Amino acid sequence: MRKLATALRERGHKVVETREPGGTATGEKIRKVLLDSGTAGLAPLSEMALMFASRAQHIAEVIEPALAAGAVVLCDRFTDSTEAYQGNGRRLGSDAVRELHRVLCGNLQPDLTLLLDSNPHTSVSRARRRNKRDSKNGSRGHDENRFESETRSFFGRVRDGYMAIAKREPGRVVMVDARGTPGQTHARIREVVQKKLKM
Repeated sequence: MRKLATALRERGHKVVETREPGGTATGEKIRKVLLDSGTAGLAPLSEMALMFASRAQHIAEVIEPALAAGAVVLCDRFTDSTEAYQGNGRRLGSDAVRELHRVLCGNLQPDLTLLLDSNPHTSVSRARRRNKRDSKNGSRGHDENRFESETRSFFGRVRDGYMAIAKREPGRVVMVDARGTPGQTHARIREVVQKKLKM
């Protein structure tokens, strides 16, 4: 995302980089609860409600003002992730996620969603290594390993959820092959974004 933001800024775009859960002071507090492995017993419905609480604040405080100011908003995860993780992974269903998005988020939709497709096992292993490194270095100051401790079958359901969203919304969701080097993946992302922005 940082590389894409740099490329867009070089083209003269105003860019806001953000993430979910998080993106605001309140959202970051919610993120700690959601991602800390100490909250492993969090009920699936509570987990989904917290995701949407963070998102509603994020939209009001960061996303809508940035869009109103003419900025390009790059957000690492949004409602598609809730549909994949809580809807599919936790088996709460897509309908509940989509209805909460309609009610709590005003049905705000991204113009473009990049779905980075890679081997789920490789992605989870990479995330576990990153979280372990960040915890050791104190760069986060807390544990963010709760989801990474899930089973392979959970991540299989999550991937199936993402694939179903991509199939349902091919005009918005673009699959990007992320199995190569970071440089190769960045080049593919830039190509997709350039077409969308007609750069």
